[in-house]
Amino acid sequence: MAENYPLSLKASLVFEQSYGGIEGDSASSAELYALLSAISGAALKQSLAVTGSVNQFGEIQAIGGVNEKIEGFFDVCEQRGLNGSQGVLIPEANVKHLMLRKNVVEAVKTEKFHVYPIKTVDEGIERLTGMRAGQPDARNHYPEDSFNGLVQKKLSELAEKMHQFAQGAEQGGQRESKA
Repeated sequence: MAENYPLSLKASLVFEQSYGGIEGDSASSAELYALLSAISGAALKQSLAVTGSVNQFGEIQAIGGVNEKIEGFFDVCEQRGLNGSQGVLIPEANVKHLMLRKNVVEAVKTEKFHVYPIKTVDEGIERLTGMRAGQPDARNHYPEDSFNGLVQKKLSELAEKMHQFAQGAEQGGQRESKA
């Protein structure tokens, strides 16, 4: 995102590598989606649960306990009332491991609940926001009306503000106040 200007944002995500109990890096994609949502200002659908590890290339990697995670979210949705908008984003690599309870399978067949296998962060962003992710052009600029375009625009604005702040500091701290 910041190949054309300095990255003026610092964010920390926890990519835990412990694999006992419920700990692990299964939430790393969810953490990344939350961060990108905050940067872009685009809301994420709250009717969808997310699981999946993400690597440095934006690929969603397999996780453990996929059946239990899907069934756990399904149970919550069923108790609150299935409305057809609820579902779970899972790594496509986990599809071969699915062995869901009959009531979950039936809800998926009747489209009262959904299981969305995804390969990349961009696929997840599109599902979670309803916006296209967008692909960069030859100059590494994303389309302005795409999700990645919103992220890039915000990062560019932050870089410009940082530049303006640094110029003010170089001039003895006298920055112009805009009222």
